[in-house]
Amino acid sequence: MKEQVIQWHPGFNAALQIELEAKKGKLQFEEEHLLGKKPMQIDTLVIKVRPEDIIDKNIGRIFRTYNVIEYKGPDDYVSINDFYKVMGYACFFQSDTENVCQIPPEELTITFVCSHYPRKMITHLCERYGMKVERTENGIYYIMGAMFPIQILVVTRLSRESNFWLSRLKRGLDTNLDIEPLAKAYYGKEHNGLYSAVMDLIVRANREKYGEVRDVCDALNELFADKMEELEREAVKRGMKKGTEKGIETLISAYKELNISREAASEMVREKYELSAEEIMLYMEKYW
Repeated sequence: MKEQVIQWHPGFNAALQIELEAKKGKLQFEEEHLLGKKPMQIDTLVIKVRPEDIIDKNIGRIFRTYNVIEYKGPDDYVSINDFYKVMGYACFFQSDTENVCQIPPEELTITFVCSHYPRKMITHLCERYGMKVERTENGIYYIMGAMFPIQILVVTRLSRESNFWLSRLKRGLDTNLDIEPLAKAYYGKEHNGLYSAVMDLIVRANREKYGEVRDVCDALNELFADKMEELEREAVKRGMKKGTEKGIETLISAYKELNISREAASEMVREKYELSAEEIMLYMEKYW
């Protein structure tokens, strides 16, 4: 079965908004902000509703009125070329207006979000332009000496306490330090679109971890319960529309994607569709 490509950006944007939720009325978020009429777009543009507002959240202290954010998922990194690309985005954004300096350059910032410290890029900037890097706290680095204020957020180094959601936007979560706290934090927010988007990403990115401990970790089972029920409902719905066999195929594929054991998946599908032992065996051989 071909490995599914994980779309990290929607989950990141949701996690970013959750992290800054306390400042909800002071910020607006524009995902994939288009630059001009050509296919250039900023990952996320965060705009202060009132320029005079102060954002005291650690990842937002650098913010001015317009804040360009470039996000790289765990399988990617911030390269030297990415630096120039995003600087170009910021310059284009500033200049693409009807009036001169309609967007004051001093009201622009850039944030790079990544899972790996961009050592080559930073070395290049320090050696070529004499820029300086300052670590303000775990996972947060300021670059001084550039045209715009720049910060780098290294997700894997962020504080679990200060940046609860962003710090867990990764693979390989720890059962005790990450998954159990997530279960508690997610409880009661299952129908919130932002939290659901983040949890959907975390589920998909850590399905192997889920498969390893699902029989012994009650908190983890609770965390994934809604997602499993959602998959089951979708499978049954498809089965009603396209026939029972299609629903069975969809449900088996979903359980396999979540890295549930073959035996457990077989039993759950058998009960859901009231199949005999012989029937479920045939379906598992066909679709697993």
